Amino acid sequence: MALSKMEDIRKLSAEEVTEEIAKIKRELFELRFQKATRQMETGFHQFKHARHRLAQLMTVEREQQLASANSSDGE
Repeated sequence: MALSKMEDIRKLSAEEVTEEIAKIKRELFELRFQKATRQMETGFHQFKHARHRLAQLMTVEREQQLASANSSDGE
């Protein structure tokens, strides 16, 4: 699984970004649960991918918030 590109994430709408953030947070929870209950023997790289994607999504979400704040201030 390759790491996602910021270009692809920036194309998402604000609602889609919020949904993806919730999905990734849930995925991280499930991964932590699997690790704690020793159901996961391999695949620890999934943590890195999920955290990386979450950081990208949260960055884009903040960019969109700032852009909407700047556009409303300019009016």
